[in-house]
Order: sequence, then structure tokens, then C-alpha cells
Amino acid sequence: MIPARRNKTLSNIFAIYMRYRMRKAFKTIEVMPFEVKPGHSILLLANHFSWWDGFFGNYLAYWTFKRKLFIMMQHDHLEKRMLFNLFGGFSIERGTREMLKSLWYAADLLNDPENLVVVFPQGELISNHTDHVSVEKGIERLVKHIKGPCQIVYCATLIDYFESLKPSAYMHLFDCGVANEVPFEELVARVEAFHKQALKDQVNVAH
Repeated sequence: MIPARRNKTLSNIFAIYMRYRMRKAFKTIEVMPFEVKPGHSILLLANHFSWWDGFFGNYLAYWTFKRKLFIMMQHDHLEKRMLFNLFGGFSIERGTREMLKSLWYAADLLNDPENLVVVFPQGELISNHTDHVSVEKGIERLVKHIKGPCQIVYCATLIDYFESLKPSAYMHLFDCGVANEVPFEELVARVEAFHKQALKDQVNVAH
């Protein structure tokens, strides 16, 4: 695996630059109200439907959760974009022995309450219109190895255009509970139920 080589100064500059880029690309970026648990790291599980997803995670880490960003990326994707390694990107190779090293590495990061780790539990790009979000078993292994207090959050990012030529992004956030206090099957059920509810709530968002 490729561990993160996060550079604080470069990460801060990148976060400011990407917020500017995203505000140019989107008409609205709305984060739904959410309560962050103080003294907890954050495992951010996010739906994976677009090129923008990692940047949505970066946006939330800096401007909503106030945590240091780390993001799990496919090994071959990170190799092609090693600049992201300096912003907290680390690799995973699914289906290999190296995968376990990546999961333990992510768990170690989450022992620090100042950190946030973004993981895409679906493992592949799937339309944000789907009403089913699968959570791979690797998430269970990751969570079991977290020793410190860690809040598990699911983010369903949904896109609409309404009257604008630019898309609007709505980030629906859900507190799944604290690591190792919620059985994996219950975690999966909560994510699934919330994603379906977010799709319903999206119909009534203000625009």
C-alpha cells in the first residue's frame, strides 16, 4: 500500500483552492445540519457516484467537521495522481493481502481524534439515484480495529439542477453511531435506511 504523506501547508492551500473551484462549478453546495461529537475522530462513509466525490469529502473535512483529511483511494488511481498523496490520500488494493494493511492503517489514523478518513463503502461508481447502498465487509474489519473514540458518519450527496445551468450539491449527513458500539449488520441497515430517506427528503429541498 501507499501511505499518506500529508503536508499540512499544501493541504490547507488545496482545501481553499478546491472550495473556490467547487463554488464556481456548483450553483449551491449545501450541507444539511449535523452535530459533530467532540473528541472523536470521524470515519466518513460516502456514496460514490462522480469524479467530485473525493473533493466533497475534502470540503466536509475542512469546512464542516474541522478535521485533518485522509482518503482511501484505489491503488492504481493514486499511482496516477500521486499529488493527492500529499493531501492525505493512501491506497488500497481490494482482493489482495495488501488490503488488510490499508484497513489497519485507516484504523490507526482514526485513533487520533483530529483525523477524518473518507471511505467509499460501495467500492465502485454507482449512480446517486440508486436506492440501495452496499457496504463492503472490509468496513467491518476496519471498524473493529479502531481503538479510540470514533464517530461513524454516512454522507449521501445528491445532485439537482432545478432552474440553473449549474448543478447543486446537497450533502445529507447521518450519525451512524460510535465505532464498536454498533453491530456491523445494524450499521449497514442504518446506512441503507438513511440513504432511502435522503432520496425522499431531496424532493423537498429548498432551491
